[in-house]
Amino acid sequence: MTAPSETELMLSGHSLTTAEILYRMPDCQRLLQTFTWQDYDLAPRFPKLHKFLEFWHKELDGPLHSVRYSHQKMIRPGEWRKVDGVITLH
Repeated sequence: MTAPSETELMLSGHSLTTAEILYRMPDCQRLLQTFTWQDYDLAPRFPKLHKFLEFWHKELDGPLHSVRYSHQKMIRPGEWRKVDGVITLH
């Protein structure tokens, strides 16, 4: 089974989600580093983002400081609709 395309994800309600993750450096806790994560996710629960943050917490050494996120629906209901029919010219 192939992964759905970006268009299929957008049509099924996914939105482009971007997270700015601030984390502490493992060897110098006073320093903050930034990481940007981006994927198509389902608002308002954001299961992919939560799965990534759980992975980070369990597997990576740099403790999380804060996470800011935003999301934007790329296709809105008023902009896309399915139309069944045939247009014949001439």
